[in-house]
Amino acid sequence: MRLLATDELPDAPRPLQAGQAQVDAAATGMISGTVLDIKGEPVPLASVKLLDQLTGTDRSVMSNADGRFSFAALPAGRYQITISAPGLATYVSPAIALRAGEHYETPRIDLPVATARADVTVTVSEVEIATEQVHLEEKQRAFGVLPNFYSSYVWDAAPMTARLKLSLALRASIDPTVFLGSAVGAGAGQWVNTYGQYGQGVRGYAKRFGAAYGDAADGTMLGKGLLPVLFHQDPRYFYLGSGSIKSRVIYAASSAFVCRNDQGRRVPNYANVLGNLAAGGISNLYYPSHDRGVGLTFTNWGIGTAGDAAQGLVREFILRKVTHGIPEYAKGKP
Repeated sequence: MRLLATDELPDAPRPLQAGQAQVDAAATGMISGTVLDIKGEPVPLASVKLLDQLTGTDRSVMSNADGRFSFAALPAGRYQITISAPGLATYVSPAIALRAGEHYETPRIDLPVATARADVTVTVSEVEIATEQVHLEEKQRAFGVLPNFYSSYVWDAAPMTARLKLSLALRASIDPTVFLGSAVGAGAGQWVNTYGQYGQGVRGYAKRFGAAYGDAADGTMLGKGLLPVLFHQDPRYFYLGSGSIKSRVIYAASSAFVCRNDQGRRVPNYANVLGNLAAGGISNLYYPSHDRGVGLTFTNWGIGTAGDAAQGLVREFILRKVTHGIPEYAKGKP
């Protein structure tokens, strides 16, 4: 049988409407997460609804045996998640601004037990988001060993509270690698007999170790903890990850002098500069009397500041490649 030119095959695909291919190509984002109960156990078969706030449409899935859920092929937009499970309170997320192609992992979701079978609406505050993000950063270690706590790979991370700044500074100051680094530095100093007034033997080594650890702890607690609280500045390095090599080098090296404040604006890094200066001044309390003075203060300040600039370059170009514990969705500036 011959078909006329005007006949259509009954199962033939229809031509794409104008712009449809572009829309489909842009729908590559993903939102995923894990549903847990208050004991930290996964909640399987929880009902998870994703509402597109721009179009009013929604999609639903069930969490798997590990409590995991995901929504794929999402275009850029604003979304909200509602999760419910028998006997547990209903969770409603804040608005999620999803960029084109972004893979967004929700902060940890713990469903409390419902009271008298009534649904309880639970919203996650900015403080809770910041707390969860900092807890994830505390798991970041280069080569699985060296702490990389102060690198944020989430460009629009929630601002740290004063408590988070102080607790992270303390956590970084007492990390075993800091003691190990001080021990190695003290051994090298004793080998070449720096600060000769300390002497040799166990006594001389202990003094050098105390001075090395004091320099590290003072700089961290002041420059990453106390002064960021005072000046309302964020002590973290925010990974850029995009742009030209030159722009990234300038951005990374300038991190010793420029930082974000708690409102997300770029400002002079008073906390870091003054923290290094104050730590250099404090070092006069425990270095040998022959070496004390303004020179020691500014020498230690210069070493600390130059080290911060170099560390910015390492964070931007090296650490992400060798750091364990970075969430898959955290890739720097979109």
